[in-house]
Amino acid sequence: MKPTKTKAEIRTEIEDQIEQFLRHGGKVASYQKGASGLTDGAGIQNSFSPRQVQSRTSVVDVVKTIDSRRQLKKAPVAKRKPKKILLKDDFGDPIRWVWQDGNA
Repeated sequence: MKPTKTKAEIRTEIEDQIEQFLRHGGKVASYQKGASGLTDGAGIQNSFSPRQVQSRTSVVDVVKTIDSRRQLKKAPVAKRKPKKILLKDDFGDPIRWVWQDGNA
């Protein structure tokens, strides 16, 4: 397996390539801030149209709603008494009595 490069190794490699480019006569052209290589903005796609903009919901309101739901106490479940159930075989003859939990 080929070991991956660390960020520091990649950074030094890029810096070495830049230094080598400048040593061999390369020049860095400077442009005005905001200038683009595209003519008249051709090729730029505006992904934000007025129809796609949605109103935002305040996180504070959502958290308050969730907390208020947590504060509501559920009605206590009434515990039922256990029941005595008769077990029968395949022919309907009684086998024995068993106790079944009332909540099941």
